[in-house]
Amino acid sequence: QVQLVESGGGLVQAGGSLRLSCAASRTIFSINAMGWFRRAPGKQRELVASITSGGTTNFADSVKGRFTIFRDNVKNTVYLQMNSLKPEDTAVYYCSARIFSNDYWGQGTQVTVSS
Repeated sequence: QVQLVESGGGLVQAGGSLRLSCAASRTIFSINAMGWFRRAPGKQRELVASITSGGTTNFADSVKGRFTIFRDNVKNTVYLQMNSLKPEDTAVYYCSARIFSNDYWGQGTQVTVSS
C-alpha cells in the first residue's frame, strides 16, 4: 500500500520548464519502480519516464533529452524535470508506483503548454 501525491503542474509557455513532484507515503526503497504517465485528450495513456529501485531510468522517445526523472530518498519523493516543453506535452500527468505487480496511482496534475 502506498499513497502518492503529485504537485507542480501548471501553465507554461513553449520552451519553458516545470518540475513535477510525487511524494510517496512509504520509503521508495520498498517500491519496485516509479514512473510518470500522461494522458492527452484523444490519446492513449503513455509512459513518460520511469525509475526502478535500482536507479535504472527509462524515457519515452518523445521526451528524451528534455525530461529527467530523479529521486530524493530522504523525502521519499520522485521528480520529473521537464525542460523545453512543447504544446504536445500538454496532458494530465500521473505518478505511478509498482509494488509486487500492483500499481498505485496519484490523482494527476495538469500540465498545459501554450504555443
